[in-house]
Amino acid sequence: MTKNFIIQKKPFFVPTSDGKIIAEHFGNLTDKNSKISIARMVAPPGWSEPFQTPSFEEFTFIIKGKKQFIIEGETIILEAGQSIKIEKNIRVQYSNPFKEECEYIAICLPAFSIDLVNREE
Repeated sequence: MTKNFIIQKKPFFVPTSDGKIIAEHFGNLTDKNSKISIARMVAPPGWSEPFQTPSFEEFTFIIKGKKQFIIEGETIILEAGQSIKIEKNIRVQYSNPFKEECEYIAICLPAFSIDLVNREE
């Protein structure tokens, strides 16, 4: 009998060089799902990524701490309990310039892929 659900007990931990923890629960790296990715992230204090223009929608829900977004020149800071949806093909920079780590859930449609991020040099 085929089950109509999947319980994810062992997410894929994406290797990083910037101290960020990325645990993909569903997506390209775990269940080969290219339609959606769901990951738990922990961004250390002082963390940032280059500007990028992803070819996917990204939903972010802050669990703990704060996260800064620069979206087409506008700076937005979210705190625990807040969320945001960023449309695809929008220039954005993600960072945690604060003194405590930020834990959050990221959902990407279609699924996150390094080929779809379009990071700036």
